[in-house]
Amino acid sequence: MTKLKYIYWQDDNMWLGYLDEYPDYMTQGETLEDLQEHLRDIYQELGSGTIPSVRHAGELAVA
Repeated sequence: MTKLKYIYWQDDNMWLGYLDEYPDYMTQGETLEDLQEHLRDIYQELGSGTIPSVRHAGELAVA
């Protein structure tokens, strides 16, 4: 099982969020569980290669 970090917040009656690794792809849900399901869907779509030019976040160590 893969664990993904995500950023989320509530705005009025909707939950908004995006995957930490893919900040350009935001989604929403009526509940936190609904948002999490949409985030899972985005992750599958991004990993399938069907979406072109996917941007990734990385970490760089410098001296």
